[in-house]
Amino acid sequence: MAKRVGIITSGGDAPGMNAAVRAVARYGISLGYDMIGIKRGFKGLLDDEFQTLTLRSVSGIINTGGTVLHTGRCPETKTKTGLNRAVKTINELGLAGMIIIGGDGSLAAGNALSQKGVKVVNIPASIDNDIYGTDETIGYDTALNTAVEAIDKIRDTATSHDRIFVVEIMGREHGFLTLDVGLAAGCEYIVVPEIKPDMNKLAQELTRGKERGKTSEIIAFAEGCGSSHDFAKQVENLTGLEVRVSNLGYIQRGGRPTARTRILASKFGQAAMSLFHKGQYNRLVGLINGQITSTPVSQAIKREKKFDEKTLKLLRSLSI
Repeated sequence: MAKRVGIITSGGDAPGMNAAVRAVARYGISLGYDMIGIKRGFKGLLDDEFQTLTLRSVSGIINTGGTVLHTGRCPETKTKTGLNRAVKTINELGLAGMIIIGGDGSLAAGNALSQKGVKVVNIPASIDNDIYGTDETIGYDTALNTAVEAIDKIRDTATSHDRIFVVEIMGREHGFLTLDVGLAAGCEYIVVPEIKPDMNKLAQELTRGKERGKTSEIIAFAEGCGSSHDFAKQVENLTGLEVRVSNLGYIQRGGRPTARTRILASKFGQAAMSLFHKGQYNRLVGLINGQITSTPVSQAIKREKKFDEKTLKLLRSLSI
């Protein structure tokens, strides 16, 4: 009888999750495993929602956003009772282990399961790109392109009306996405959780920009920095200039994954099943300096990815 391996997509959805599911399932089947998709994240383990994945059932999903397995938050797995129920279901299903596709919460859940004896390999999928152990996460490139395209359109309006726009970008705890969006979209300024803005200096620079003839100024604002509307009002009061706010919201999570995201997801999926097949468990697949690597999950959850201040300096030097 073939060994069975479960696949979960959990936490916030990210474009490319389906490409990862496809890669894990197909490579796993090629190695002789039966692949079982757990529905609705870890909640599916508590509610017995699962399906057998076949070569055909994962056909035609590489180009779709979201996750065909669905996802959701499951706070019960943070409790001893919930975790034990999840382990019980894994054992009852006869699963040899789990491939978990998700962000930092999924990493923590995977680590907790491994401490209960479950064999786990994690795949990083998050538009925030805030996971230690990988230069890039599944979905990040797609979210970046979505936000840049939106700001390109917003700049048309900003230029037409000679306004300042504050554009809110996803990122509760980190500003990795906001930083790269700011650079790629030619934003004049970014506001991120890692660095407290000097509002008086910002106001002076915005005013000088207008005096030099700038017809539009865009500020990329990470959601983790508080209320973008309060921030915009403060800028307006300090400068006397007209400021508008646009919140990109959940459009950053949706849409067809870019080619880069699909390629990364495919490579991560194959690497995860390869690690599992070789008996290398409780590891996080990653991309470091262009190479597919893996890091112990216990190490990844203890360390924090560093904010790239060199890129921030570059953005500032180019926004004059």
